[in-house]
Amino acid sequence: MKNWKSFYNWHPNPPFYYGWLALFIAGLGAFVATGIAQTVFGGIQDFIVEDMDWDRKTIALAATLGTWSSGIVAISIGRMIDKFGPRLIMPLAALIVGIGSIYLAHIITIWGFFIIYIIIRAIAGPSLQNLIPRTIAVNFFSRQRNLAMGITTFNRIFGESINLQIITTLASKYSWRFAYRSLGFITIPLCIPIFMIIRQKPEDIGQFPDGDKEISEAKKINNQNEQILTFKQILQIRSFWFILLGEFIAGVSTTMLLFQIVPFLTDGGLSQQRAAIALTVGNLLGGISVPIWGYLTDKFTTKRIAALILSMAVIPTILISQLNIESWGFILSIIWTTITGSILVLGSMMYGTVFSRKSYGSVAGLTGPSRTAAVGLGPTLGAYIISFTKSYQPIFWGSAIGYLVAIVFFTIVNSKNTE
Repeated sequence: MKNWKSFYNWHPNPPFYYGWLALFIAGLGAFVATGIAQTVFGGIQDFIVEDMDWDRKTIALAATLGTWSSGIVAISIGRMIDKFGPRLIMPLAALIVGIGSIYLAHIITIWGFFIIYIIIRAIAGPSLQNLIPRTIAVNFFSRQRNLAMGITTFNRIFGESINLQIITTLASKYSWRFAYRSLGFITIPLCIPIFMIIRQKPEDIGQFPDGDKEISEAKKINNQNEQILTFKQILQIRSFWFILLGEFIAGVSTTMLLFQIVPFLTDGGLSQQRAAIALTVGNLLGGISVPIWGYLTDKFTTKRIAALILSMAVIPTILISQLNIESWGFILSIIWTTITGSILVLGSMMYGTVFSRKSYGSVAGLTGPSRTAAVGLGPTLGAYIISFTKSYQPIFWGSAIGYLVAIVFFTIVNSKNTE
C-alpha cells in the first residue's frame, strides 16, 4: 500500500511552470477524442452513409444523441473534478475512447453504431475535449486564465482539423472503418502519460497559479476561504443564466452551419476534398485565433470581446448564403469558420470571470447539458430544416439572428458577481 501511495503521489519537479505541460498533455487527449467529434463526423459522414446505406439525417441524429449524452455525463464529471481532480478520470476516458473506436470500426447494425458512438462521445466530450481541459486551465492560471482556456480550445480545434484530414484520407484510400480502428490503437497508449503528468492544481506540485514564485497573504486567505458552491447556490446567480442562454443560442447557431458546411459546399459545386480543405483551414485559423482572443479578454473584458466576435460572425454568415458558391464559397467558408472558432468557448471564459476555480468544475458540469444540447441540436435542426425547406438559406439567416440575440445576453452579464 505504501508503494502504491508513493507512486500515486509522485510528481516531477520541473524547472518550468507545470501548467503549460498540463495543457500540452490535455491537448493530446483532446486530439484523439476529436476523431469522433461533430466537426469530423460532419466532414466524413458521406463515407459512412455510402458504406452503411443510410442517409445524412441518421448520422446527424447519432451526432446529436452522442453530444447530448456527453452533457448529461458532464454534470457528474464536473462535480468529481472539484472534489477528486482529473488524474484518474482522463486516462480512463482515453482507454474507453480507444477501445470504443476499435469496436465502432466493426459495427454493422444501426443500433450497434448508435450505442457505441453515443458511449464514446459521452465520455470523450467532457473528459478529454472540453470540461476537464478547461478546468485545468482555470485551476493553473489566474491572470492568464482566458489565454490558457483559449489554448485548450485551440487544442480541440487543431485536433478536429488534423483528424478530419487524416480520417478523410484514410477513408478515401481504405475505408472509414480502417480510419477509426487506427484511431483506437493510437488512443489506448495515451493513458500512461496522462496518468503520470496530469494534476488538479499547481499547489499539488508546490507551485502557484501563473507560475508565480509566491502569492500575497491576502490571496492565500481568499483561496482558503473559497468554497465549492452547491448547485442550488450556482443557480441563484443571475449572470449564470444570462451566460447559459447566450451560450446556448450561439452554440445552436454555430453548429447548425458547421455540420452542414461541407454538404453545402459540395452541393454547390465544390469537390468533397476541396470542401474538407476549406473546413480544415478555417478550423485551424479559428483555433489559432482563440488564444489571441483569450489574451485580449485578459487585457480588456470578456463581454466586449464576445460581442465583437459575434458581430463579426454575422457578416460572412449572410454573405456565404447569397454569393456564388463556386466562386466565393471556399474563401467565405474559411472566413466563417475562422471567426466562429472561438464562439463555443466564450461562455466558458465568462464563467471563469464570475466563479472561482474551486467551483468552476461544478459550474462547467452543470452547464454541460445546456451546452451539449445546443451543440447536439444544431446538426439535427439544420438537417431537418434543409430537408423541409429544400434550401440552405433558412439556416444561414437563422444563425445570423441567433448571433445578434446572443450578443444581448452576454452584454447584460455582471462579471463582478461572485459566490
